[in-house]
Amino acid sequence: MKNNFLQEMQDRGFLNQCTDLDKLAEICNKKSISGYIGFDCTASSLHVGSLLQIMILKLMQKHGHKPIVLLGGGTTLIGDPSGKDSTRKILENSEIKNNIKSIKKVFNKILDTSNEKISPVFVDNADWLNKLNYIQFLRDTGSHFTINKMLTFDSVKLRLDREQSLSYMEFNYMILQAYDFYQLFKDNNCILQIGGSDQWGNIVSGVDLIRRKLQKEAYGLTSPLITLASGAKMGKTEKGAIWLNEDKLSPYDYWQFWRNTDDRDVKKFLKFFTELQIKELNDVINKEKNINNLKILLANEATKILHGEKASKKAEKTAKDTFEEGGMGSDLPEIIIKFDEIKQGINILDFIAINKILPSKSEARRAISNKGFKIDGDIIENEKKIIQFNDFKNNVLKLSYGKKKHYLVRII
Repeated sequence: MKNNFLQEMQDRGFLNQCTDLDKLAEICNKKSISGYIGFDCTASSLHVGSLLQIMILKLMQKHGHKPIVLLGGGTTLIGDPSGKDSTRKILENSEIKNNIKSIKKVFNKILDTSNEKISPVFVDNADWLNKLNYIQFLRDTGSHFTINKMLTFDSVKLRLDREQSLSYMEFNYMILQAYDFYQLFKDNNCILQIGGSDQWGNIVSGVDLIRRKLQKEAYGLTSPLITLASGAKMGKTEKGAIWLNEDKLSPYDYWQFWRNTDDRDVKKFLKFFTELQIKELNDVINKEKNINNLKILLANEATKILHGEKASKKAEKTAKDTFEEGGMGSDLPEIIIKFDEIKQGINILDFIAINKILPSKSEARRAISNKGFKIDGDIIENEKKIIQFNDFKNNVLKLSYGKKKHYLVRII
């Protein structure tokens, strides 16, 4: 394999499997190609569990190839069973359309939209799936699939092995994803589909469908599923999902997520989630002995890609002001409180519960008994503590939970 795009895929750890790596490399050396990745639109934002796939689309652009972003308005109506233990909640069309509109914002921020040759093409598979005639689809497409083979793919086999129900609706997902690839190959000259390793069966089915219906070759490539050293799932924390849309997670909290990366994951994530050159990265990793400096580098570079350099620098300064100098970083998450509310005073347990800093008063009570909360650096000793107006300086106080969670409480 001698191709710059595929070589960098491999160097960064993006490459897991490919249907024919040597042939794909040969084609990529001769011309620019179009490749696609599909994203289900089950929420108004993707989370960092989808970021590796977006970074691969960005890498395609770097090497002169054109990414196609498939936003699954049709398949989201069904739900992908890959890696899932149960059937997903079924969404309405209107909700899916709103999700697609919101999700697009992230791609427009991360990907290059200024160069027409490599700018992303957005497609919604509802445009063709919703028009299918069921009987005709079974005759023309379903006839190319066998139950025997479908049962061997992980997206189906693992659910059945665990004796978990798999609806007929979900069982059809593989055929619809294969049809997506066929449609994009036919109409957009898209020869490559990329996905996580749990998508391998669906991707191979698409390659096979194109070969059977059009007698032409297409290619499939998967990236490894990201496993954290802690065993946790990428993109989720005990406090919730790490969303990519700014209206769901602030740039500061996003920066903090990367800054708090497990020591064992930092070097891998620098290759996955930054655009630093591999040689430069390897030099930095080999020379830098302080893992915290590498974490700051990761947080800065990852935040810059999503939110821009200005937001990244602001988040770093806020963290430095807050943690190293004991100040009140201006970019900390804010809790706004009205003067009329604070005039009478608010019990600390009520305040924590109302603002959802912790899920319940009982958890807040335990945290306070363990000296987990502070106001402007002073430990809250008593759960009966009343937050009063005189606790504020210039109408602001800093409420801290543990060592890493801080809020500016501001009176308006």
